[in-house]
Amino acid sequence: MISVLGAGVAGLCAATALAEQGLAVEVILPDDAPRPASALAGGMLAPFCEGEIAPEVVVARGQEAIGWWAARVQSVRARGTLVLAPPRDQAELDRFARATRGHEWVRPEALEPELAGRFARGLFFGAEAHLDPAEALATLRAGLKARGVRFHPGPPRGTRLVDCRGLGARDRLADLRAVRGEMVEVLAPEVTLSRPVRLLHPRFPCYIVPRGGGRFMIGATMIESSRPGGVTARAVMELLSAAYAVDPAFAEAELIGTGAGLRPAFPDNVPRLRQDGDRIHLNGMYRHGFLMAPALAGDLARLMTKELTHAD
Repeated sequence: MISVLGAGVAGLCAATALAEQGLAVEVILPDDAPRPASALAGGMLAPFCEGEIAPEVVVARGQEAIGWWAARVQSVRARGTLVLAPPRDQAELDRFARATRGHEWVRPEALEPELAGRFARGLFFGAEAHLDPAEALATLRAGLKARGVRFHPGPPRGTRLVDCRGLGARDRLADLRAVRGEMVEVLAPEVTLSRPVRLLHPRFPCYIVPRGGGRFMIGATMIESSRPGGVTARAVMELLSAAYAVDPAFAEAELIGTGAGLRPAFPDNVPRLRQDGDRIHLNGMYRHGFLMAPALAGDLARLMTKELTHAD
């Protein structure tokens, strides 16, 4: 038996990969466990865009995520990512182009007609995708239960522990730090954007992700802060202002939700597996949870299968 600690994107991907290898798995989820930060994620499967600041390992291994998720959940939409910048910040768009690959220059209205006249040019990353995090996590959880995987508050019964507790693992991983993410969700039936749009800004870059049914998630990717609690008024105003800069139709949107979460990150911001005595950590997701958890979960399953084979 392998006990997976935590049921965010890292824990559910780990448990899924292990169960699919035929290994006996349980998921430990304490009754007082906080909502995982991954529940508030944008759900962008955007390895090439992440190359702006992420090392090549994230770009290369993140490309596995689209196929992995598409094989298991229904909400994956492979429509690419459109990157824009306000007219005064065109230097940011040029910088982004130099820092990334897998893109082409486009006239934004050719992809999203409602942007006509607002942006002269943009970058299109056609091989990227997005999903609905809530649907994806719920689907993985339901799939695990269908395989007979038990979710319970503990104590763990497994002889091996896979620790996916995020910031909860700071009792064993002293180099984890918190990176705050903030988001709002709006209902804007008049907005017809069909793919994620990243708006570049020197101080406050934001993204807009369609969720279907006129719903859009608007978020900030990274704020170096460990402050807990809800979204600040300033964040809400800046996020909505960014959405309005992309499409003025967001002015009539209904605010239907807000959220803030603390993501775990290692000093180099690269997610990884880490051995720690009788347990293996899958942690440090930073802003790459949905992008990198499938690849690391696959590594974990191969490692555990090999260990158990040798033990037998």
